[in-house]
Amino acid sequence: MKLKYQIIIDDIKSKIISGNYRVGEQIPTESSMQETYKVSRQTVRKAILALVSEGYLRSERGSGTYVSNLYQSKTNGKSNNKTIGVITTYISDYIFPSIIRGIEERLNKDNYSLLLASTNNDVAQEKKALETMMAFGVDGMIVEPTKSNLYNPNIAYYLSFKEQDIPFIMINAYYQELDVPFFCLDDIQSSYLATKELISKGHKKIGLISKVDDLQGKHRMKGYLKALGEAKLQFRPDHMLQFETETKLELYSRVKDFLNKNRGMITAIVCYNDEVGLEVANVCRQLNISVPEELSIIGQDNSYIAKNANINLTTLTHPQEQMGRDAADWVIKKLKGKKDLVNENYYQPVLIQGETVKKLE
Repeated sequence: MKLKYQIIIDDIKSKIISGNYRVGEQIPTESSMQETYKVSRQTVRKAILALVSEGYLRSERGSGTYVSNLYQSKTNGKSNNKTIGVITTYISDYIFPSIIRGIEERLNKDNYSLLLASTNNDVAQEKKALETMMAFGVDGMIVEPTKSNLYNPNIAYYLSFKEQDIPFIMINAYYQELDVPFFCLDDIQSSYLATKELISKGHKKIGLISKVDDLQGKHRMKGYLKALGEAKLQFRPDHMLQFETETKLELYSRVKDFLNKNRGMITAIVCYNDEVGLEVANVCRQLNISVPEELSIIGQDNSYIAKNANINLTTLTHPQEQMGRDAADWVIKKLKGKKDLVNENYYQPVLIQGETVKKLE
């Protein structure tokens, strides 16, 4: 449990970094903070002294305590090397090691340092990561958005980076509320190609398993619906299973219920990604559903877990390392003052044939 004065420190830091307290603005009085935080005057003073020491506040005798930006010069002056902050939803899972490897490769060429953080797709952890990046004084950032299909309460932090001319680019998705540069897979096209592949093999009853709190999931659902519409196939809501970050741990049991309910009703499934595709294959083994004879499966992203699985999953490509290199290259060029950079890029997916799709007679 945090000490009371540390809670005050963290809260004031957060308000300064997010822009709620502006540089030069007077913060509330000690007596006001006593009431707000339900602590003694001594605890408030201890917190203020620490924040003054770190450069977040400055005190003027007889006047009050004001917001300072000295902390930025303290951190920025620590080294001649430039540091790029990288925030991803995960670090060691799925496609993220490959993306980070691409970023590191490009940064190392120009002797840039990397400060890495992950959010576990949680907005509270994203807030902490952004505060760390700001307090450290990173020169630029590469960010994979957290829960990108939902309103993000941390928008003020990104606006603060913009105001300070700290360049950042988003990968895999972006916040629709912000006008920011991004590099993404064309997720609509990826799911569209997956669904078209199944349709071309004679499938007409095609299910979808999609993640709804990330923008990728929204776009991949759109591609699925686009392909069904072009083929004049009926969309059936009961042929779709949706999940969120918080319900991912329940995916096995939910897929099991979904397949039991739709057994004989669907002949193929477009999966949100390879991880989901392999989970479906695993459930099929438990339920004695033969893949692809009884059920065809397509994943997406061509991840290392699909490449090393005991089943040769049909999937679609994701740029991974290339996206990481390109994002790092963009930030470096931006810091060097290069103009007319490409601020939006969609990588085009390519179908990779596996052994999990059957052609129907």
